[in-house]
Amino acid sequence: QVQLVESGGGSVQAGGSLRLSCVVSGYTSRLYSLGWFRQAPGKEREDIAAIDSDATAIYADSVKGRFTISQDNAKNTLYLQMNSLKVEDTAMYYCAASTWMGEVWVGLRSPDFGYRGQGTQVTVSS
Repeated sequence: QVQLVESGGGSVQAGGSLRLSCVVSGYTSRLYSLGWFRQAPGKEREDIAAIDSDATAIYADSVKGRFTISQDNAKNTLYLQMNSLKVEDTAMYYCAASTWMGEVWVGLRSPDFGYRGQGTQVTVSS
């Protein structure tokens, strides 16, 4: 099993920054990819950033150039640095992990190979 615990959410004005953290514990050696997704009330899940075992990062167009995903293997922690925040970034943000060794978001979304945390709320006001 893998456990994911997010922190770092909060309220910020548009243009501001936040850094989300996700502590990963359990069978971390089996993980192939890590990522972040978000979901706003009444909207579908949006996959926004992921990183694979080669440290290759991918981003959704909506956050590219503003968000940066990174990891500290010594601390078993995944980060999401969010800059130039917009009102439309308001959502619950979730950390995800997967043991699937194929396409990153297929694995992170998988009910069989994926794990997710409880989420942390990010609210951006104008």
